[in-house]
Amino acid sequence: MDQQITAVIINRKEHKLLKGCGYHLDLLMVGVMLAVCSIMGLPWFVAATVLSISHVNSLKLESESAAPGEQPRFLGIREQRLTGLLIFLLMGCSVFMTKALRFIPMPVLYGVFLYMGASSLKGIQFFDRLKLFGMPAKHQPDFIYLRHVPLRKVHLFTVTQLTCLVLLWVIKTSPAAIVFPMMVNSCDYVFIHPSLVLLQ
Repeated sequence: MDQQITAVIINRKEHKLLKGCGYHLDLLMVGVMLAVCSIMGLPWFVAATVLSISHVNSLKLESESAAPGEQPRFLGIREQRLTGLLIFLLMGCSVFMTKALRFIPMPVLYGVFLYMGASSLKGIQFFDRLKLFGMPAKHQPDFIYLRHVPLRKVHLFTVTQLTCLVLLWVIKTSPAAIVFPMMVNSCDYVFIHPSLVLLQ
């Protein structure tokens, strides 16, 4: 589930990726690697959401000709594999640096992880919609879904999504987790299709 959630966040159309995604191929490879890791007694690896979002944010291309005080225009993502390879090679090398890494205080590591987690929330539509609850109408940003979907429906969708997230968190470890796709499918009966397309 973590793998698929991360893949959906990374492959959003707002990122303007040119190379297509392969959700099923990714999941197949993760499944094969989980089996191999299980047989060899190695830890399981799936896409880490915070690390993946931070990596995508670091590869953003922005216009260099923005006027002073104006936000640079987002052009897309540098799609390459070199940085991912280097990151995981350095992570592998960290095994040989345990004596030096022991001197890094734990609060410093917690601070880095907290910063990475908080900074990766920027640009995720769900968190943008959560911020709308306490924001007056005149201060709301110009999001495309606010132009086409009534604010009441946006709030209803956000509350529904938050409820599903809390329920998912609660039932994730129980056998009832199989029911979650049916709850997501029930959104079709509450929201009209164009609203769902804009809000997803």
